[in-house]
Amino acid sequence: MLTLAPEQILLGQRAASKGEAIALLAGRLEAAGLVESGYLAGMQAREAQHATYLGNGIAIPHGTTDTRHLVRQTGVQVAQFPDGVEWDDGQKAYLVIAIAAKSDEHLGILRQLTHVLGDEAAALQLRATTDVEDIIRVLSGQGGGTEPGFETLQRFPASGLDELRLGAAARAKSAGWLDSATLATLLDDVPMHLGQGLWLARTRAAQAGWLLATPEQAFESAGSAVNALLLLCANGSGHEVQLTRLVELAGAGRLGELAQGGLALLRGEVAQAAESDGHNATFTIVNPHGLHARPGAMLVKVAKEYEADIRVANLDGSGEEVNAKSLMKVIGLGVKCGHRLAFRASGSDADAALKGLGEAIAAGLGEGVAA
Repeated sequence: MLTLAPEQILLGQRAASKGEAIALLAGRLEAAGLVESGYLAGMQAREAQHATYLGNGIAIPHGTTDTRHLVRQTGVQVAQFPDGVEWDDGQKAYLVIAIAAKSDEHLGILRQLTHVLGDEAAALQLRATTDVEDIIRVLSGQGGGTEPGFETLQRFPASGLDELRLGAAARAKSAGWLDSATLATLLDDVPMHLGQGLWLARTRAAQAGWLLATPEQAFESAGSAVNALLLLCANGSGHEVQLTRLVELAGAGRLGELAQGGLALLRGEVAQAAESDGHNATFTIVNPHGLHARPGAMLVKVAKEYEADIRVANLDGSGEEVNAKSLMKVIGLGVKCGHRLAFRASGSDADAALKGLGEAIAAGLGEGVAA
C-alpha cells in the first residue's frame, strides 16, 4: 500500500514547464535517498517517449526501464501546483507524483493511485487543499468515500475453509489492504455462509477492498458447499455500494452467479455485458514490465482510433470490466507480463478495433517487444 509522510509532499509550488516540475521532483527523489544521480535523465526520456499525464489533473513522471538500476528504494515524492503545469496536449497537471520503483512495484503504486484518483471530487480536493494531511488521507485511501480495490484469487489449492481464508488474507495483505495485526484478527473470525456456496469474511483494514477467492475444487464446510469466499476489507464507507448490491443479489438468489462470474457482478457490470451483442477477443500482454504508463497509454491511443465502444477486463486480475479508452481505468487493472486481457467491442468498426488492438499488443505497445 502507498504510504506517505508529510516530508514527501510539497504544497503550493509553481513551475513554468513540465520539465521544470520534473526536475524539482527528481531532485526530491535524490535528496530522499530513493534514487542516484542520473535518474532525472530517465524521467526526461520517459516523458519524451510518452507523456505521463493520467487525467483529472494528475501526472506521474517516472524513469525508464534502463534507469531502474539507479533506484535505491521504491518510493514517491509529491508536488502540488495550484495554478497547474502544462503537461500534454493542453492538459494541466495540478498534482505531480514522481515514482521511483526497483521492479514491477510501480504497477501496484499506479493501481492504488488510479483507484483513489478516479474520483473527480478527490482530484479537485488535492488541487485546492492547503493541508498536507489532506493529500496523505486521499492518496493513502483513507477518505470515507474512496473507491475500494478489487482482487481475485482463482483456483487456490485449499481443501478447507480456513485454508481458503488464509490464502485470501495473504493476497489482501500483499495488496496492502491489511497489516499483520489485522491479519491475525481476521483469521480469528468465523466466515458467514451467505448461501449458494458463497461465504463472507469481514475485517477492518487500512484500505477498503473486495477479494473473491475460489478453491481449485469445491468442498464442504459445516455441511454447506464452499464454492467461493468473499473477503470484505472495510475502511470508511467506500465499500457500502457493493455491500448493498450484495444484499440485492442475495435477495434475488444470484449469489451462485457471483461465485462463478467474479467481482464484475458485484460492481453491477455483468448485466451490461450480457445485454451487449459485442465482439470479443482475448490477448496476452508480452511487455516484460506489464502495462505501466507508456504501454498503457499506447493501448488507450489505439482504442481511441475506433468509434466502437471498447471494454476490457484483466482475466488474471479482478476480472472487472472497464473502459479501454480511459488510461486511468486501464492502468488500474494492474496488468503484468503474461496477463490475459479480454476485450469486448460493439459498434460498426468493432471487428477492426479488436484486430488493431491485437496487433498493437502483439507488437509490444511501443516498447519494441513482440510475442
